[in-house]
Amino acid sequence: MPRFAIAVAFSLSLLAPRLNFADEGVSRVAPAGSPSPDARLSQPLRLLRDAYHPWAPPQNKQAWEAEAERIREQLLVASGLWPLPERTTLEPVVHGRIEKDGYTVEKVFFASRPGHYVTGNLYRPAAANGKSPGVLCPHGHWPNGRFHDAGDDGAKQQLDSGAEEFESGAHAPVQARMVQLARMGCVVFHYDMVGYADSQPVRHANGLNDVTAELWLQNHVGLQTWNSMRALDFLASLPDVDPERIGVTGSSGGGTQTFMLCALDDRPVVAFPAVMVSTAMQGGCVCENASYLRQGINNVTIAALFAPRPMSLSGANDWTIDIETKGLPELKQVYGLYGASDLVDAHCYPQFGHNYNQVAREQMFNWFNRYLGLEQAEPVKQTDFEPLTREQMSVYTDEHPLPDDALTTDKLREVMTAEAQASFAALVPENKEALAEYRNVIGTAVRVMLDDGVPAGNSVESSHVEGSQVGGTNLMKGYCGRNKQGDKVPFVVLVKDNFNGELVLWIDGAGKSALFDADGQPKAAVRKLVDSGKGVVGIDLLMTGEAVPGEEQNERKVEEGFPGYTFCYNRPLLAERVRDVLTVLAASLARPEIRSVRLVATGEAGPVGALACAVAGTKFASATIDLQGFSFADVSDANDPNLLPGALKYGDIAGLTALAAPLDLTLYGAEGDLSALSKVYEVGGGKLTLKEGALSADDVASR
Repeated sequence: MPRFAIAVAFSLSLLAPRLNFADEGVSRVAPAGSPSPDARLSQPLRLLRDAYHPWAPPQNKQAWEAEAERIREQLLVASGLWPLPERTTLEPVVHGRIEKDGYTVEKVFFASRPGHYVTGNLYRPAAANGKSPGVLCPHGHWPNGRFHDAGDDGAKQQLDSGAEEFESGAHAPVQARMVQLARMGCVVFHYDMVGYADSQPVRHANGLNDVTAELWLQNHVGLQTWNSMRALDFLASLPDVDPERIGVTGSSGGGTQTFMLCALDDRPVVAFPAVMVSTAMQGGCVCENASYLRQGINNVTIAALFAPRPMSLSGANDWTIDIETKGLPELKQVYGLYGASDLVDAHCYPQFGHNYNQVAREQMFNWFNRYLGLEQAEPVKQTDFEPLTREQMSVYTDEHPLPDDALTTDKLREVMTAEAQASFAALVPENKEALAEYRNVIGTAVRVMLDDGVPAGNSVESSHVEGSQVGGTNLMKGYCGRNKQGDKVPFVVLVKDNFNGELVLWIDGAGKSALFDADGQPKAAVRKLVDSGKGVVGIDLLMTGEAVPGEEQNERKVEEGFPGYTFCYNRPLLAERVRDVLTVLAASLARPEIRSVRLVATGEAGPVGALACAVAGTKFASATIDLQGFSFADVSDANDPNLLPGALKYGDIAGLTALAAPLDLTLYGAEGDLSALSKVYEVGGGKLTLKEGALSADDVASR
C-alpha cells in the first residue's frame, strides 16, 4: 500500500461513513454557514429544574461498588472536602436544660472548624436505660429554620387539610419531629443550616457564589456537609448515645443534607430524606448545588450510596410527586444487588404540598422504630406537646454569648483559602511514597474536574470527507467524537507520502485554521514537520473555529450569579476542550500506523494542552506548550473559557500539570510558583524544560 494510502487510512478511524461536504475554505470540514453537528451545541445545558434528570444504575454489584466509590469522590471534590479538613477538637458547650413531658431539651454550640460554629438543640428522653440511639435532624428551608412557627393561619390550614392532628404540630412541625423521637427513646440533635436561626455570622445563600469561590471550591454544600459530619461526631461522642445506632432525617434542604451525609459517612444505619429525592428538580438553593456535584448523576444516585442500609423516603405534590415510579425503582435495583430491596421504601402523599407533616413523620417514626430497635408498639403515632418558644431554643445567652472568634463569611473564606494552600503545600512530594499521595489527591480531583484518562480506542468514532492536496501536502478532514455522546470535534490531517508514524497534534486558540497562512497554504513550520515525515493534526476545540453555535444553538452561557448552578450539571468549557484533545488522541493511538503522538499547544490553547497532559501523561510522546504566563488566579468572569472550579485549590496550572510526569514536557511562559511542578518531576522522573518567552513556530518545527 502506498504511504499516502496508509496516511489517509490512519486519519482517525476512517472506516466511518463519509460526509460529502463541498469545501469552502481549506481548513473547513463543512461549508461556511453550516451549523455545527456537535450535540453539545445543539442541545441545551442541563439545569436543576429540568423535568427529568435520568440515571441508570449498573447491572451488577461489582460495577455498582466501583461506580459508588467514584461518585463519593466526585461528591467530596465538588463539596471542597477532598481531602477532608482536619477534625479539630469540638469542645461543645451544652447548657440551658429544660424539662418537658417525657423529654428534655438543651442548647448546644461547637466549632466544626476553628471560628465556624454549629448551633442547635439536643433532645433527650426523660428516662433511658443504658445507651440510646442517636438521630441527627437537619432542617430545611422552612422560615426561621429551627424556630419555625407556621402562624395561626398556617396552622389552621394544616389542621383542616388533615396534615396535622394537633395544634402543636400544626404550629411547630419541625419541633414535633424531635419531640416524638425523644419520647420514643432517641437522643436527637436538631442543628441549624448555615445562616438560619442561631447560625448567623455566615450568610446562608450569599458570600460563596463568585468566581473566586469556585476556583477554590468553597461552597455552601461543603460547609453544610462538613457541619453535618461534625454534628455526627458530636452526637456519637455523647456518653448516653449508642454510636452503632444512629439515624438521620431531614426534609427539603434538610433532605439534601441527609442524603449527602449518608452518602459520605458510613456511621448512620438508617435514613429518611423527606421530600427531596427525585428525578425532577434537584434542589433550588445554592446550598444544594456545587460545581461537579451532579454531573452524570442525580439525587437518586446520591441516595443510592446509602445501600444496603435501610432508607425510606417521602414525596408530596411537588418535584417528588413521582418518587414511587421515578426514583424508587432505581433505588430498589441498587438495593437488590445486595439482596436487600425490601430495605428501601418510598411513599408519596399527593394530597399535600411540600412538607414534613404528621403523615410523613409517622412514616419515618415507624421506619426508625424498626431499624433503630426502639421496640415501640406500632403504628407509632405523633403525640401532642407544648412547643418551645424562640427564646427557649436560642443557643446564645448573656451567660453563653457567641464566641469572640466567630468568623464572618469573608473571614471564613480567608481561613479556608489559607488552609487549602497549606494542604496543597504539604502534598508536594519529597520522595516516591509522598508522590503516590500527591497523585491520589490531585489525580482524583483532576478526574472529577476534567476526565478519567484517555478513552479506549474502540470508544471513539470518526467520519471524514474526501482527501485532497494543498501545497503539495495531503489533506484529510472530518469529525471525531466519543461513541453515543454526540460530540463532533472537527479535524484536519496534513501528511506526505513519506509519513513515518509520528503524529503532531497541534492545538491553538484559533483552531485548526492556525495551521494555514492567509493564502490557505500550510504554514512554514507545518511544512517543515510534514516534510520530515511527520503528520500534523489540527482541531477546533469546542467554541472555536467551526465548533461554535449557529443560530438557535446553545451558547453555553454560565449563570453569573452563581456558576455552581451551571457546573453542578455541566462540564466547564475548559474541561470539554481537554476532553476534545483526549478524544482525538485516543482515535489517533487506535490506528496501528501511528507510533507516537506529540502535543503542541499554542495561542490561547496553552492551558488546554497543559491540562490534557495532566490527564494523559505519557500517552503523549512529548509535549510543547506555551502557557503565556497563564494563572487561574487571573480568571474573574463566570464566562471566561478558562474558568475551572477547583483549579486554585489543587495547585493552579503548575500543580495540576505536574501530574504529567514523567512525560517529556517543555513549557514556555510558565510563571508563578513552579515548585510543585519541579518537585514532582524531580521525584517522579521525566524531562521538564522551562523556557522563558513565547513559543515560536520555528521552535515547534525544530523539536
